[in-house]
Amino acid sequence: MRKIAVITPVSHLGGIVELLSTKGQVFYLERGTKDQVKDLLSSTPIDTIVCNPNQQTYKIDKELLENTQVNTINSCSTGLNHIDLDYCRENNIEIQCHKNDYKLINQLPSTSELAFGLMLSLLRNIPECNNHVSRYNWDYTQFMGRQVKDLKVGIIGYGRLGKIMEGYCKAFGAETFIYDPYVTITKDIIRGKAYIPQTSLELMFKECDVISLHVHVTDETKYMISKDLLGLVQKDLYIINTSRGEIVNELDMVDALNNGKLTGYGTDVIENEFDDLTKSPIIKAMNEGQNIIITPHIGGMTIEGQTKAYKWSINKL
Repeated sequence: MRKIAVITPVSHLGGIVELLSTKGQVFYLERGTKDQVKDLLSSTPIDTIVCNPNQQTYKIDKELLENTQVNTINSCSTGLNHIDLDYCRENNIEIQCHKNDYKLINQLPSTSELAFGLMLSLLRNIPECNNHVSRYNWDYTQFMGRQVKDLKVGIIGYGRLGKIMEGYCKAFGAETFIYDPYVTITKDIIRGKAYIPQTSLELMFKECDVISLHVHVTDETKYMISKDLLGLVQKDLYIINTSRGEIVNELDMVDALNNGKLTGYGTDVIENEFDDLTKSPIIKAMNEGQNIIITPHIGGMTIEGQTKAYKWSINKL
């Protein structure tokens, strides 16, 4: 019988605890620290870890896994930057995730919905308006926003989530620009296909009012948004990031906000999510009054989406 350590919150999702009980003996540390998880793995012959990066404040690495019996890590996610993949590969630890589970993930638009929500929140100053009224004020003149219909929105990464985000923007009437060197973008017409040209990153940063990031972390995409591209900005620009914190150079982002090259940043992720949050330059800049909205990696965190995803994930066991 499997011995399963669940190190991420699942009890709030209907049917998940019951499903897990059919897969083996389950040990719950839904909000455990790294030391607590390490103690569990050292004292109990756990062979399977069930996890998710959104709540995790540490990395599953050699320090956690060495001298344990773990042979499977089941992550209810597409991204895997919360796991030391090299160590797992070297030690024959199987990684299960949703990266290629297209039948499932095509049913999960939650992250794109959040990206669109972050965009609207920045463009219409929604958090600031709420704080203004909470102090019993009622003056709209300091909160003049932008109208999506008249904006140019750039989408970096034209996979599942990027396509969904583009659809939302088009539904609001925005003009969209696409950058993804690994896809060919086509539009159906009555006879055959019409190929839609992509935009260069350089042109996107010169022309767009909003840029939304929808890419995985790779050696190619890490810090792809830095001072070189930000230096090209010629008008108000808002950047939305629901991918990973490492996609942007956070220090360059703060500099761009300070010098006016960047108007606002809405993000669901920061680079050091598994470290001391007080060291985050993005959180520090937000607390110092910069136009930044940060959510705590809630992109996929909807009741509907997570229930579907965890059922799929657990059934892999």
